[in-house]
Amino acid sequence: MDLRFGDGKPTDEEREAVDALLGPPESSWEGADRSGNDLRWARGGREARDRRDLLLPGLHALNDRVGWISEGALDYLCRRLTVPPAEAYGVATFYAMFSVRPRPATVLHVCTDLACATAGAGELCAAVEARLGPENGVKVERSPCLGLCERAPAALAIRAGVSARPAFEDEAVQADSGGPGAAAPGVGNGKGRRGREPRYATAVTAPATPEAAITAATTPEDAPPEPAPALAVPQTGDPTLTLLRRIGTTDPTSLDAYRAAGGYTALRRAFALGPAGVIREVTDAGLVGRGGAAFPTGRKWQATAAQPDRPHYLVCNADESEPGTFKDRVLMEGDPYALVEAMTIAGYATGAHRGYLYLRGEYPRALARLTHAVAQARARGLLGDDVLGQGYAFDIEIRRGAGAYICGEETALFNSIEGRRGEPRSKPPFPVEKGLFGKPTAANNVETLVNVLPILTMGAQAYAAIGTPSSTGPKLFCVSGSVRRPGVYELPFGATLGELLTLAGVRDGLRAVLLGGAAGGFVRPDELGIPLTFEGTREAGTTLGSGVVMAFDDTVPLPRLLLRIAEFFRDESCGQCVPCRVGTVRQEEALHRIAERTGAAAAGDVALLREVGRAMRDSSICGLGQTAWNAVESAIDRLGAYE
Repeated sequence: MDLRFGDGKPTDEEREAVDALLGPPESSWEGADRSGNDLRWARGGREARDRRDLLLPGLHALNDRVGWISEGALDYLCRRLTVPPAEAYGVATFYAMFSVRPRPATVLHVCTDLACATAGAGELCAAVEARLGPENGVKVERSPCLGLCERAPAALAIRAGVSARPAFEDEAVQADSGGPGAAAPGVGNGKGRRGREPRYATAVTAPATPEAAITAATTPEDAPPEPAPALAVPQTGDPTLTLLRRIGTTDPTSLDAYRAAGGYTALRRAFALGPAGVIREVTDAGLVGRGGAAFPTGRKWQATAAQPDRPHYLVCNADESEPGTFKDRVLMEGDPYALVEAMTIAGYATGAHRGYLYLRGEYPRALARLTHAVAQARARGLLGDDVLGQGYAFDIEIRRGAGAYICGEETALFNSIEGRRGEPRSKPPFPVEKGLFGKPTAANNVETLVNVLPILTMGAQAYAAIGTPSSTGPKLFCVSGSVRRPGVYELPFGATLGELLTLAGVRDGLRAVLLGGAAGGFVRPDELGIPLTFEGTREAGTTLGSGVVMAFDDTVPLPRLLLRIAEFFRDESCGQCVPCRVGTVRQEEALHRIAERTGAAAAGDVALLREVGRAMRDSSICGLGQTAWNAVESAIDRLGAYE
């Protein structure tokens, strides 16, 4: 391999950040002292290249420690992993949370997406930007959705370097996992030695005021703690709940409390049934994917388990980045052990001995809770070489995303874990045949996996009796916008849109409802009888997606809302295929031109939008480009946006 390194030198701090992740460099490296400053190639290069999947954690380690990734730091990381610097640069510049140019140690992300935009995010940004800047040691960034839609507007401050407030923000988590001297979440990976102290601090403020956002950015240790996850669940305490029943009633940091509330009953039944029995139960229950595609979960697991190639992998897609979606965040923050148990069951059923939990980088509390839950499960024999004494080995590794919506597409997620740009792959081959690291892989999102627990505890027949014959079980809905009680709601499939909005307390003057998020579609106020099922929304000419329900009253300027959706897709397109790379730009340009026009003045651009939208839908390589026109099309055809 011809590796062409630059002349940049890492600082001691940058070298320490990399070495904390990878371990100290080998003294036997050719042409290098122990610091690796003059390394040209490494002895045992194949072994180093086999660790390329540590590139993303390595970039996080540098970004967490220093706040940006210098040429010398990137060069040193590439030498350690034997990765071509040009490829690593392409990875580092792919993600919005990284910077390869100097910037302040503190970055304040202020959400400007749909729910926050209608809650005054523009005014919040303007006020914060007027008072903060690089001269204050803060970089203010207008951010896509932070997954805090129920508390809009939202802001997230991330401070690089050792700080008074560690990323572990829960006192219970600190106490059980070694306190502030433990490894910062996401830094340790199980393959090298772990850092000895937290290397970055976070502060979330929502709903954010200018004063609260400035405090979070300048003195995160003084920012008030986030409210409990139960605040996002208006139905907390309802005895009829299935997926949300422990949130607000069970301590999410306590494994004992989780087990007392029925935890690990499902895993014991899984071992009694055997892998084939678990797959049969999931198939008979009718469980389909909750991320929007609605693919039968049992069929996916069976196809993975049947592959002769080894090893098999399990991937939990927790890169919840669809604007308006926050259900997975609430599950991970409020019931993290449920996800750990569900992943263990899925691994057992599919013949996987290692699971990867890919978590979006903007969820610091979910990261802390899950890091703690995995560590506690491992310490108690619920993960590791002999789970529950059953002779089955399974472990979970958490990988942090870094701000790329496209990584919610499963094959783009695989590339991200492998240390490559998060670009989707062509199919076939499908992930069940060649997925992560080219091996058979079952990938499911958080809500899908958590549904496996009630299937095994109540039985497939009882589970299938919930909902409708074609859409079985309970469903989580993320309700935000013009409602009095925003949050995550659990209802059986088949409830109507109107029933859900009544629960949430929809405000007067309802103009439109967006189903499925930015990739979904609008419906009118006279269409609230639509049943919330995959087949019901499809028959109504819209989509259920992942369960986003955003209500907008008549004070919201619809053209500006559509423009924000177009800006989102332009920013988030990976650029790999021409229809999406060019089409999302042309869509945004057309919407800019007609932002204040209607009727004949807008007719030409509306026709262009249709042509571009059809091209993206028919020929884009993945769902991002294929759905980028959906919301705009529905606003034009159903709402008469430019008439």
